[in-house]
Amino acid sequence: MPKSAGAQMRFLVKQHKGTKAVAQLLGISQRTVERYVKDQIKRPRKDLAARIEREVRRRWQPKVREKAQRHAAQTGGITIETRARFGFTAAPGTTDDGRIRLITQHPPPAYAARLFDAQSAGATEQELQNIAAEGLQEIYFKDRGRRADGLLVEFTDIDYVEMDF
Repeated sequence: MPKSAGAQMRFLVKQHKGTKAVAQLLGISQRTVERYVKDQIKRPRKDLAARIEREVRRRWQPKVREKAQRHAAQTGGITIETRARFGFTAAPGTTDDGRIRLITQHPPPAYAARLFDAQSAGATEQELQNIAAEGLQEIYFKDRGRRADGLLVEFTDIDYVEMDF
């Protein structure tokens, strides 16, 4: 986030595409905004500094979150930590009784992309849980396709889920 008053003001001017809109937003004159942009004024009054910082923070945070989500969906992936009951549908002769497990795994970035897309499309909590369960099934239970072919995992009785990216 920009630190100096001039940099913050330039950011707001760029976001609002002009000094007039920023002046109205902050309740100051357009000329004062222009002077901050040119670094002719360097230190705003306390009340104005608080308004500038609040407006910059409000517009800056979504950009940071969007960049982090884009990185997670393309290369970084996410970390899922959960304590929940996992049940199985598997080959005959294996147990399908659910057990409480504490799991921390890093599913591939494709699952992060699916989660973010579903969330932005307004998916329900159950749909998001299903995507997370698929990611955990792939990475933890199937070991990226190296074992347990045909295994289907049910993600129920969730104590907590934390996702970090």
